[in-house]
Amino acid sequence: MPRHADYLPHGVVPAVLLSFNEDFSIDEQGFRSHLRDVAATEGISAITINAHSTEVASCIFEEQQQVLEMAQDEVGDRVPLVHGVWADGSLEAAQIAKMAAAGGASALLVFPPAPFTMGQSPRMVVEHFKRIADATDLPLIAFQYPLATGQGYPKDTLLQICELIPTLRAIKDWSNNVRQHEWHVRTLQSLPRPVNVLSTHSTWLFSSLVLGCNGLLSGSGSVIADLQSQLFRAVRNNDLAEGKRINDRIFPLMRVFYAEPASNMHNRMKEALVLLSRQRRAVVRPPLVKLDAAEIERITSALVAAGLLAATKKRDAA
Repeated sequence: MPRHADYLPHGVVPAVLLSFNEDFSIDEQGFRSHLRDVAATEGISAITINAHSTEVASCIFEEQQQVLEMAQDEVGDRVPLVHGVWADGSLEAAQIAKMAAAGGASALLVFPPAPFTMGQSPRMVVEHFKRIADATDLPLIAFQYPLATGQGYPKDTLLQICELIPTLRAIKDWSNNVRQHEWHVRTLQSLPRPVNVLSTHSTWLFSSLVLGCNGLLSGSGSVIADLQSQLFRAVRNNDLAEGKRINDRIFPLMRVFYAEPASNMHNRMKEALVLLSRQRRAVVRPPLVKLDAAEIERITSALVAAGLLAATKKRDAA
């Protein structure tokens, strides 16, 4: 049973980072500290683990279990946990779903399987979600990739899984297309059984939220959960002047976090936490590698511009 049995995906859901030691083993002390920091943020509705931000592709099944156990032990009594389902096969996905449900997760974030990049049919997508839904009754969040990746779900396919999978209650929208994103918001949130749209368009989050998303789910929440929560609240209150003010603080960070190559986004966030003295080290697992000094300097400047780091600390870091 989940600790938060009535949770439905909505609101501000930061996706946390996973701390590693220099030998690439999990740094339990660092991860627990990070979880406490993020969970203490006013206005969040849940925390996501075992997803992109926790480098789940490099974590074996037992490590994902360990991450869930630590999260439940550290913050599970305070906030619901959204657990990622990252698997290339539906049988493995169902196994992860069972593990997450048994471990007390409150919802599942379902990543599209890699084989979908070679082509997908609605039947394949429905079958994948059905296998997961049959394994647990937890609410499901479909991770909607850009259509150009081959892993994004066309409109008709999305509507089918919304209709045929009763536990599908949200999408994490990374369509990266304003018109498609607005269609998601207008259509999915107005279904007889509404499916919430959680934006992950972090580079244009203000614009995205103004379209009416019922939440956001983002790895950058590992660093700026407080600013995201303030922005979400301002938009909900129709205080666009306040929203613009907060967005002006977020903007410099989004420019550096989501620069090319995109695969380094969470690597950069780890460096930001070190600069903010919230973590001791910024170790990533291969094939990711340590950022060079010039990029860390750009992150430092962005933290100063966002008002999160004093200019004197920037000089000290240099």
